[in-house]
Formats: sequence, C-alpha cells, structure tokens
Amino acid sequence: MKLARITCVFLAAMPLSFGASKEIIELQRDVAQLQDQVRAIQKSLDQLTLLTQQALDLGSRSNTSLAVMDRALSETTKQMQQAISAPIMSVGTKVDNLSEDYRNLRENVNDLGARMGKLDAKMTDLINIVSLLKTQAPPPPAQPGSENPGTPGSQSPVTGVPAPQTPPPGLKSEKLYSDAVRDYTGGSYDVAMSEFTDYVKYFNETQFAPNAQFYIGSIYYKKQDYANALQAFDAVLEHYSDNPKTAGSHYWKGKTLLAMGKRDAAAKEFREVISKYPSSDVVQAARTELRNLGLSSGEGAAPTKGRSRRR
Repeated sequence: MKLARITCVFLAAMPLSFGASKEIIELQRDVAQLQDQVRAIQKSLDQLTLLTQQALDLGSRSNTSLAVMDRALSETTKQMQQAISAPIMSVGTKVDNLSEDYRNLRENVNDLGARMGKLDAKMTDLINIVSLLKTQAPPPPAQPGSENPGTPGSQSPVTGVPAPQTPPPGLKSEKLYSDAVRDYTGGSYDVAMSEFTDYVKYFNETQFAPNAQFYIGSIYYKKQDYANALQAFDAVLEHYSDNPKTAGSHYWKGKTLLAMGKRDAAAKEFREVISKYPSSDVVQAARTELRNLGLSSGEGAAPTKGRSRRR
C-alpha cells in the first residue's frame, strides 16, 4: 500500500519537475544571450575608449604642433620686420628727398612759366611794334602856306581830325600802345586810359589810333560813364575811315545807347553791324541784342563785307 502511494506521488510530481527544468533551460539561454550582449557592449566600450584616447593623443600632438608653428611664425614675422624695417626707412627717406626735389622742380617750373609769360608779353609787344613799323605811313609833305603839321590844332589832310601834337622826347608810339594794351588787359583801366589818351593825342594818324580811341570808349563803358563812352565810340566812327574797330564801335555804341535807355537808336547800331559787317566777331552778339529787344535781326539783308575786330 505504501509503495503504491509513493508511486502515485512520484508519478504526480514528474510533470511538475519536467516543467521546471524547461523554464530553467530557457532562463539559462536568456542569461547566456545577455552575457553575449554584455561582452559585445564591453568590447565596443573598449574600442570607443581606445578611439577616444587616440583622439586625445592626436589633439595633444596638434596643440603642440600649433604652438610650435605659432612660435615659428612669430619668430619669422619678427625677423621679416627687422629685415624690412631698414629698407622701408631708407625708402621713406628717399621719398622725402623726392618730394623735396619735386617741390623745387615745381617752383622752378612756376618760375619758368612766369618768365615765359613775360617773354610772351614782350613778343606780343615786339609783334605789335613790327606791325606798326611796317604799316605806319610817313607823314604827307607839308603844302605851301599850310600850318606846321606838328603844331597843336592843325588839321591832317588824311583823316580830317586834329593833327597829332609833337610827343615828348623819348615817347615811342609802339611802346606806348603796347603798354596801354597790356594795362587794359590786366585791368589797370586808369593807367590804360591815360596811355590810350596820350596815344590818340600824339599818334592819331597811325594804324592803331582807331584801336586806342575804341579802348577809351570801352573803359568809359566799364566805368558806366555812358556819355563819354558814346562820344568816344562816335569818334572812332566819325574821325577814322573803315577800320578794324568800326564794327565793334557800332556794337558798343548800341550797348551804350541801350544802357542810356535809347532802344531805337541802339537797335539801329546793332542792325548796322549785321548789315555791313557780317564777318565781324560781334555780329552774333548784335543779333542776340536785337532778339532780346524783341526785334528782327535783319539777317536777310544784303550785307557789305566788313572787317573783324582785332587788337
């Protein structure tokens, strides 16, 4: 009976023992897998640690190399500065010397320019003198019973104006005229007025007498002394035959009349320029003045060729 009981208990326990063994086997398998995974992770950690250490070593070596390169670069830069500073100082000195030489050269050029200007003025005076000497005609022979042509108040048979007075000793017509033109162009109008007046007084039969009389009127016009300016321009037109200043005298007479409020008389002078002196250098200005007055310029009129102004 006992044996039977024991047998029954053993038989009943057998399934339970078999089930527990299966679970243990599965647990052991899982543990083994976990151990494999832990070993793989440990291996990866070991490799990562090795790589990190290698990277740290490489960074350290790089820092050392950079420090060495920085020191070398600093040393090279210092040496280059020392090597270049001396030539640069030398170049700076040479540049300063060149600047000084340039200033001296510029001063010399300016001085040469001033001398050339004076020489040009003298050449202009000389050209005027030569031109005057070439064109100045000898005085006509005195007629029997006529007055001395050098006596003040006597009449010239050529121009019909008072004959020139005897100039002071040493006074030359060419120098007086060239000096007057120079002072006029330089703005010294009072001095030029005196010189032009003396020229007309002593040399009013020469080629440049109309020019001198014209400049007298121009100076009066610039000073706004319109009455004397009008008289001076009329003197050019009345006392001298057609000359290089005739067209200009008509034009500036018109300007003077216009300044005096005499529009009709001014327009007549401007039309005189256009009709008789179309090649003069004041014809366009005359047309402009007529247009400003609201009048026709009369460009269709049959002109008579005149002479252009010249100094």
